[in-house]
Amino acid sequence: MTKPLYDYSGDFDPSFDYGKISREGLVGLLAANANYIRKLDGHWYLSAMNRCGDDVAYDCDIDVWKRLMKFELKIASEMMNIRGDGVSSIAKYFQVSPWFWTFDYRLELAGSDRLVVTFVKCPTLLALEKEGLGREGRICRELEQDLFETIAHHFNPRIAVVPVQVPPRKEVADFCCKWEFRIEGSK
Repeated sequence: MTKPLYDYSGDFDPSFDYGKISREGLVGLLAANANYIRKLDGHWYLSAMNRCGDDVAYDCDIDVWKRLMKFELKIASEMMNIRGDGVSSIAKYFQVSPWFWTFDYRLELAGSDRLVVTFVKCPTLLALEKEGLGREGRICRELEQDLFETIAHHFNPRIAVVPVQVPPRKEVADFCCKWEFRIEGSK
């Protein structure tokens, strides 16, 4: 058996397939592709906004992300066997989703009925704040609410998504935003 590849600088391998890449190489490629998806999302949004205005770009963003989020939820849940209707299923999904690998976040399970997600670093928010057009209010409050509800309701339609602290920020805090996922009827 040949040694797994981390570095493909040697000769061309006509029988190459992903099974020959080392674990470290696959993780690196996955992280790079997650970052690529995030950048692709930002660039297509800006292109649509510049051509059609922010309202059209935003409506398209919601439509695209709701469809893609459902697709990714199905794949991740099936591939990683994430089952159950508690908030821990949401936490597991965050951990395995390449999209969420592009953020620095903390997951805090408070019993079986409450999850708090704190985004410490969010490249999207930092770019929106740098842009200075105030779009972070719409993206972070409305779009994220819809997407987080899509995630929560995939596992359990009774899970409520509550924005604890979301942009726009009055001052730069030690985190970007904080969300709570809780089963309705819980504190």
